[in-house]
Amino acid sequence: MQEFELKYGCNPNQKPARIYRKNGGELPLEILNGRPGYINFLDALNGWQLVKELKKATDMPSATSFKHVSPTSAAVGLPLSDVLKKACFVDDVEGLDDSPTACAFARARGTDRMCSFGDWISLSDTCDEVTARLIEREVSDGIIAPDFTPKALEILKTKRKGNYNIVKIDSDYLPEERETKEVFGITFEQGRNNFVIDKDLLSRIVTQNKDLPESAKIDLMLSLITLKYTQSNSVCYAYQGQAVGVGAGQQSRIHCTRLAGGKADTWFLRQHEKVLSLPFREDLGRPERDNVVDGYINKNESDVCAEGVWQRFFTVRPEPLTEREMREYLDKQDGVSLGSDAFFPFPDNIDRAKKSGVRYVAEPGGSIRDDLVIEQADAYGMVMAFTGMRLFHH
Repeated sequence: MQEFELKYGCNPNQKPARIYRKNGGELPLEILNGRPGYINFLDALNGWQLVKELKKATDMPSATSFKHVSPTSAAVGLPLSDVLKKACFVDDVEGLDDSPTACAFARARGTDRMCSFGDWISLSDTCDEVTARLIEREVSDGIIAPDFTPKALEILKTKRKGNYNIVKIDSDYLPEERETKEVFGITFEQGRNNFVIDKDLLSRIVTQNKDLPESAKIDLMLSLITLKYTQSNSVCYAYQGQAVGVGAGQQSRIHCTRLAGGKADTWFLRQHEKVLSLPFREDLGRPERDNVVDGYINKNESDVCAEGVWQRFFTVRPEPLTEREMREYLDKQDGVSLGSDAFFPFPDNIDRAKKSGVRYVAEPGGSIRDDLVIEQADAYGMVMAFTGMRLFHH
């Protein structure tokens, strides 16, 4: 297949639309089901690059959940604890522990379930039956993977009344070294960002504390690779093999750090005993539960525990999660890693990171206030590596 005609571009008024290779070569894609759109392919191709690179860096199956050309999370295929399974809504899935790919997907999809609603999924490895069964019950636009088992394909083809988008990609495909795009009739050309993120990138530790364990190296590589395919400015918090908070597209670095930190806090609080024991009504769907959990933790548009409101969600009225309880719980978190796609211009980013349990940091360095940022990291006993490499992506 040398080209694929799309229904429309980013918006319905943008026609005609298609994908093709400028050199006239074959597309490295096979559409097994559905009819993916313009934004679907943007998510798919960015997500595929992320998981392929993450798999190469960690030697573990990887998954990511994309929305609007940024990852909501990414993860590697480490086993999930019983608490984590419950927080990710996968504690009822048989065979999960036997599938690293399913574990990676459960982590990636389970991190920020509100943002993952209607996502595009990317897998580094073959989609197996267990992973397909997890995907089957989620609201999702489509999936890209290097292959699918026959049973997985059979399951996925039942989604969205048979119209679920399923794309197979050639895992050996490499694009040309130069890439172009057009904006307002003007063509931009640049070298493809093939910079390799590995453990060696973390060798320049600038803080007094230089104890960087292997688990933190994996989390920092995960955060940096996630940032490489996240719309800049961006900051990513990672913990135990998954990105737990992504803040992207903000003009100010501290706003990225706050946004990502708030998502990380919500992720940790999802594992609070009060949240795990919420008495949901049996007729409440998974997306509705996601919204209620977020409202319970963050006290959003309405108090889900208020009289006349709680009856819509719960069998009995739950006790609210107080500010004091949340702060006490979050203060116990430690060992979180944080990556930034550009330098921290002020130490306030370090202060905010500390509130979410950050102990390990990787950022490019190069600010005129690097000494102040390092001093603040030292005050908290953090380990910080300067990578020397900016990771902007637009």
